[in-house]
Amino acid sequence: MRSHPHITREIDESQSGPETVAFFDLDGTIIFGYSIASIFLERVLGGGLTPQDAFQQFIGLVGHGVSDTPYSTLLEEAAESLAGASEQEFMELGEKVFGKYLAGAIYPESRALIRAHQQRGHTLVILSSATRYQIDPIANELGIKHVLCNHLEVSGGEFTGEVCEPLVFADGKRVAAEAFVVDTSASLESSYFYSDGYEDLPMLEAVGFPRPLNPDRKLEEAARVRNWPVRKFSSRGFPGVREFVRTGLVYGAFFSAALQILPTWLLNRSRRDAVNLAVTTWGEYGSALAGLDVQITGEHFLWQRRPAVFLFNHQSAIDVLIIAKLLRRDFTAIAKQEIAKNPLVGPVFRVADTVFVDRKNQQRAIEALRPVVTTLQDGLSVAIAPEGTRSAGDKLGPFKKGPFHIAMQAGVPVVPIVIHNAADVLPKGGFFVRPSIVNVDVLEPYDTSGWTADTVDDHVAEVRNAFLKTLGQIAEQPARLKRVK
Repeated sequence: MRSHPHITREIDESQSGPETVAFFDLDGTIIFGYSIASIFLERVLGGGLTPQDAFQQFIGLVGHGVSDTPYSTLLEEAAESLAGASEQEFMELGEKVFGKYLAGAIYPESRALIRAHQQRGHTLVILSSATRYQIDPIANELGIKHVLCNHLEVSGGEFTGEVCEPLVFADGKRVAAEAFVVDTSASLESSYFYSDGYEDLPMLEAVGFPRPLNPDRKLEEAARVRNWPVRKFSSRGFPGVREFVRTGLVYGAFFSAALQILPTWLLNRSRRDAVNLAVTTWGEYGSALAGLDVQITGEHFLWQRRPAVFLFNHQSAIDVLIIAKLLRRDFTAIAKQEIAKNPLVGPVFRVADTVFVDRKNQQRAIEALRPVVTTLQDGLSVAIAPEGTRSAGDKLGPFKKGPFHIAMQAGVPVVPIVIHNAADVLPKGGFFVRPSIVNVDVLEPYDTSGWTADTVDDHVAEVRNAFLKTLGQIAEQPARLKRVK
């Protein structure tokens, strides 16, 4: 199921094969903002910079953005400040910064463009003036194998304080790209280049398909003169008034729905009826306020056989709202212990029979899951994310075996709910809700009646492969589970 088809249409209709190269700039093009600013912030907060170095680098960043301080000067100053530092520690810093800041800054539209090129078999390259420590985690997340960027000199596992030549910046990007295509059967004339900056004009003029994304003022003017197509994305970055209002209303809708529980419970003398009403109300009302358009295939599998263990991949905090909209009634959830301690939402989740697990203590988590078998046998379904936590991007993480043991012991089916792009609405680390179409595939239920403790590992792998295949990610083993008839 393709997201943002109006953006990827040109690629979908293009010539297939690795001879077509798609070069992507990083900052402002794949992600909102500047990756170096996130590295700088994390180093300051973590005490990795002396006050003097922090001030100098801050002035350098501002100077480059405001007064056109040469990028080479900025890079040289950064390299000097790292002299003697461990490269391994900086690689770990890059991964940390990706998880905290940059994963949620990836433009959904840019991700869709990258996937469209990959599905056509094109060669993908990140061509950026940043360093590998900013780029590699993003390239790994997006499945991009080729990176052309600047490098800091390393000797004996430590930075020397020097920058490797030649620089990949401005016309240096064109030079690096020309060297890259020499080793392939491609050419710049058949290549795409996506960028936001005027300094990349030499490279944009060298390719056959220049594609300015979120261009700065000077590049937008140049694109207009040259009749290049321009796209601007607002799905990331600073929220507007609507996003502020929308987010407040979505959170408010949760508590408004929760307030229905007590009077309905007292009048009908049924806590379950009260919870069902609250969940259904929040699912419909909250998703409407969020601008959340859930386009679902296989919806009938949600009702084919209940109770069941509903498994969903966890990309975003908005998944809770999506699951409420899909399942509607007669289910509970398994959530992290931290939610139980929240004085605002904790009591609401407790009334809804939510099972809380301590992710830091495996034994306690296992003990907390044991009553869930009884819950299922009593007729209540369970929704759980088998990854155990939200992913930084949208790559599917490893599955835990607990949900599969529960389904097996209770004798209920497993129903996969594959959520494709919930992070478009609310990425990990984000707070503001943005309207979007979210695609969901509900897969045919898996019968657990023949499962045993000896074969459960195979079943976990096979169900996860069903998710991977549906998400368009690489499966590890062929799936051959018995289906519910």
